[in-house]
Amino acid sequence: MTTDTAPSVPSSTGSDFSRLARRVKDAGLLDRRPGYYVVRLGLLAVCYLGGLAGFIALGDSWWQLLVAVFFAVMFGQVALVSHDIAHRQVFRTRRWSEIGGFVAGNLGVGMSYGWWMDKHTRHHANPNHEELDPDVAPDILVWSDDQARASRGLPSFIGRWQAFLFFPLLTLEGLNLHVSSVRALWNPVVKRRGLEAVLLFTHFAGYLGALFVVLSPGKAVLFLVVHQALWGVYMGSIFAPNHKGMPTLTGDERPDFLRRQVLTSRNVRGNWFVDNALGGLNYQIEHHLFPSMPSPHLRRAQPIVRDYCAELGVPYAETGLFDSYAQALRHLHEVGAPLRERH
Repeated sequence: MTTDTAPSVPSSTGSDFSRLARRVKDAGLLDRRPGYYVVRLGLLAVCYLGGLAGFIALGDSWWQLLVAVFFAVMFGQVALVSHDIAHRQVFRTRRWSEIGGFVAGNLGVGMSYGWWMDKHTRHHANPNHEELDPDVAPDILVWSDDQARASRGLPSFIGRWQAFLFFPLLTLEGLNLHVSSVRALWNPVVKRRGLEAVLLFTHFAGYLGALFVVLSPGKAVLFLVVHQALWGVYMGSIFAPNHKGMPTLTGDERPDFLRRQVLTSRNVRGNWFVDNALGGLNYQIEHHLFPSMPSPHLRRAQPIVRDYCAELGVPYAETGLFDSYAQALRHLHEVGAPLRERH
């Protein structure tokens, strides 16, 4: 995710990236797509509100578990829209981007827009850098041999069999996003913490209030577990193929901008369903090179970027969806080897 002051195309990224940026810009792929986002946001709002209406109409019924599955998908799609908004793909100005991000992130799914934007900005600046990318910090899982050897406590315990535990652990990702969002309210890095707190707790109160007013306590708890677990798996399944199992960087390792983004990212081949389910993030290489590019343009940018990387001799990783998960899991198992040997 870009910071508020970052330009759409980095200005000091070397001649290789500059030539690619000119080709992409000349193809019109950095132009905004307001019509696309009007339709996408409109359809998402209709589906979200329709789901709420269906939830109320069904009342205290076991059929509500299907509604829980539906809202797991809705929360994932709303989070993807919040991601696009934060990258300035939707609105031109910072003010409207913040408003949209607060509504979609904080109010829509109970995830702090400011916290996630700060975290994702640092990821984009240094993808897969073990000291600088928060997405590969060894909080629970370990992502490299060095992290495995240095790990203690919970990462050391889980890391031994983390490949087998990865998807089960994703069932807790929704809860983790909520908890991290609340904890971020005490972090001075997050701006407008008062507004974020009001919107977050409005979401939590409305969500839990609706569950326990409409459903019996047992059904309400089961709805919450199914919904949050599936949302976590969905979110993890969107982001796991993108960088997991790709090369990691350490210390002063900082290739030029183009290589830093391409070499640490993996694309996932797909059709219209994969494109929509993953929110265009299956074109991760193109997204990292041009974060403000509207998501429907990523598919069109891919052949330009892929051919240019071939000209430069820069490896361009692309695979199928299930193979991307297999590669990530194999990597997790391999880097956990020092922990298995230790025990």
